[in-house]
Amino acid sequence: MRARKAIVQREPASHIAMTSNTLLQPTEIIHLSGISWQTYENLLTELSASRRLRLTYNRGTLEIMVPSPEHERYKKVLGRFVETLAEELEVNIQPLGSTTFKRPELSGAEPDECFYIKNIQLIKGKKRINLQQDPPPDLVVEVDITSSSKNRFEVYADMGVPEIWRYDGTIFSINILQDDKYIAVEQSLAFPNLPLTEISNFLEQVGEKDYLELVKEFRQWVKSQI
Repeated sequence: MRARKAIVQREPASHIAMTSNTLLQPTEIIHLSGISWQTYENLLTELSASRRLRLTYNRGTLEIMVPSPEHERYKKVLGRFVETLAEELEVNIQPLGSTTFKRPELSGAEPDECFYIKNIQLIKGKKRINLQQDPPPDLVVEVDITSSSKNRFEVYADMGVPEIWRYDGTIFSINILQDDKYIAVEQSLAFPNLPLTEISNFLEQVGEKDYLELVKEFRQWVKSQI
């Protein structure tokens, strides 16, 4: 590992991308330390056109992940659940998918899904989000099938993201930012007064039930709770 870090520190960003792709094939994820902010920025630029890699930067530590089909399946379903909730509750939302959010020189991350809800008017019509001027997303969705979300939670806390929905393949949790840390709670800030921890029951059926049929059943459940 020491030898690998030494190579990373000397090689340009394009070489890191090549090395990371090779390392990621068997494990789908790698953590690198001693990475400069400029190297992270270079990777974002060089890989922006056609990459599947997901990058998370946290004070010199870089996580590089190739999302698996399983990961993408849960991500899509959870994003659709958020949109379904908004439709049935008549709540305006602005989905920004896996937009890259950055705090220059400190951290950067790409959520699996993210949504502006309370602060939607503050970013309306903007083509770029600058966290030095603009608020962070009101809700972030994270699927952690092959990796830990610890680094990303720290990044989102730095950014001030108030709520994260996390699914690890078994447990769905709602996490609220309090005193710069996330705590698991029963009630969502974005969609209060609904027993949303029951989303776990629907996620257990992902891959077994038809996608649209599952969304339909979730919609019916939401209507029954209103």
